[in-house]
Amino acid sequence: MRRSLKRAVAALGVATALLGPPAAHAAVPAHTGRAFVPPRLPSPGELELFARESPVILQLTPAAPRAAEAVLRAAGAEPIAPQLRIWRLRGPGSARAIAKVQRLHALRVVEPDRTLRARPALAAWPPSDPLSAQQWWVPAIRADTVVPPPAGVPVTDVDTGLDFSHPEFAARPNTVALNAQTTTGAEDEAHGTAVASVIGAPENGAGIVGVYPQAALQAFDASPDELLDHSSIINGVLAAASRHAGVINLSLGGPSRDFIFQEAIAAAFGKGSLVVAAAGNEEANGNPVVYPASYPHVLTVAATTEGDAPTAFSSSSNTVDLAAPGQHIPVAVPLWMNPSGYVRADGTSFAAPLVSGAAAWVWIVRPKLDVTQLFELMRRSARDVWRPGWDKDTGFGVLDVLNALSFPAPTVDPQEPNDDVYLVKPNGLFRDGTAFILGGGRHSASFSARLDATEDPEDVFRVALPPHSRLRVRVSATAATSVELWGPKTRTVYEKGAAKRRDLISARGPSRTPKASGTNSSGKTRVAYVDVFLGKGVLDGSYSLRASLSRYSPSNR
Repeated sequence: MRRSLKRAVAALGVATALLGPPAAHAAVPAHTGRAFVPPRLPSPGELELFARESPVILQLTPAAPRAAEAVLRAAGAEPIAPQLRIWRLRGPGSARAIAKVQRLHALRVVEPDRTLRARPALAAWPPSDPLSAQQWWVPAIRADTVVPPPAGVPVTDVDTGLDFSHPEFAARPNTVALNAQTTTGAEDEAHGTAVASVIGAPENGAGIVGVYPQAALQAFDASPDELLDHSSIINGVLAAASRHAGVINLSLGGPSRDFIFQEAIAAAFGKGSLVVAAAGNEEANGNPVVYPASYPHVLTVAATTEGDAPTAFSSSSNTVDLAAPGQHIPVAVPLWMNPSGYVRADGTSFAAPLVSGAAAWVWIVRPKLDVTQLFELMRRSARDVWRPGWDKDTGFGVLDVLNALSFPAPTVDPQEPNDDVYLVKPNGLFRDGTAFILGGGRHSASFSARLDATEDPEDVFRVALPPHSRLRVRVSATAATSVELWGPKTRTVYEKGAAKRRDLISARGPSRTPKASGTNSSGKTRVAYVDVFLGKGVLDGSYSLRASLSRYSPSNR
């Protein structure tokens, strides 16, 4: 969804002075992704409405004064993610407190604190001990052909609570609760224990064995009130990412696309953590879009049967990256739910943790991989099933642990996440932003990168143009690709109307060899943005980018 922007002033003369004459806009390439900018702030009436109905989560601006935090504390707000300035607020005074923060010019975005559901489709299963013989998924993903390594990279399950009194977890080493855990009440409260058991149930002579029994397992209870709410999930994702780069499992989902949730995912990815999410169990309901599975930079997992076919319930979509067994999966549950401590479960909720545990396993064996390499490796090394090549039901295929351990390492995808201006400029998502690819004495740059229509739709890079300089960018791609140059006032590379006419300097493509150039004819260093994205209808591709700076004067144009 491309949002409308704040007032845009047509200032073509200014743009020309900074970066040369603007390009003609009649044939500008179409972007396939979505702008990474917050939604408009709600009107007072809208704010009153959803503040009465549910808690809200809000984010302060990077330059918010301390007075704004004081207003929130006085209203009883709870800090959820201090590193991203996110707060949770509830009660009848919420709208008034937010209005005060807005008058201080400190409010960046506010959204309802929506709740999500885990849909495990649990079914009672007769007791049997040990149950590992019933784990048909083990040979299906070739986890029985190699020995897992000792604990290392952590796997964090952000879910309902983990039952630490269960026989699978009572004496398990390397098991950490990142917050207080509750596991009684609604049936969904058993979900976190079940998912965690698929990841790391130990080899203890009883019950089941997880895909990575030695894993360093962390649990974050995101259902303090028996509901999985966005604020708690965001808190868990960022707590895990801040503690240590690792794998974060999200076996949950809902229909709402919320900016703050997406921002938390991007922040975790930027800090080096791999986020894995269940694709959803919505096949029978027409496959509605499910989040967080549909956010960029999320490894999305569908579910398959014993016969390597998509299950009848597994959601089908363009965001599916790979699949894993998700039907008739033996899992551990609290004893109050089943006296045996185990049931058999169906759902993408149980396919995702197989991928999460396997990814941590691969990362320990191959510690030189960065998160962008691991992401690509896990899906590309999958065993192709169903339709040849990638498909919307199983992605690139079924998880293959043995193949992932030896699959050639993909190249590093630099400066991710860099899908829009806010993700690369200082005091955007990250305090320091990304490094300039050119400028500061560096006059040329050459590197390779990847794009994916759903997982990585845009690559935006910063350039520092010295006074009286010309920038040239050349791209050599495996598929139709476009390149654009944007001026220093650009808020998002999805700008439209007057803002676009002001800020877009050059646009070329789609082709496999697009080129763009711009100039800084002023006497001051100016910042520009290089944007590379796929042509319409192209699913993915890689490219090499070459950029150079040269001296510019009107006489040598």
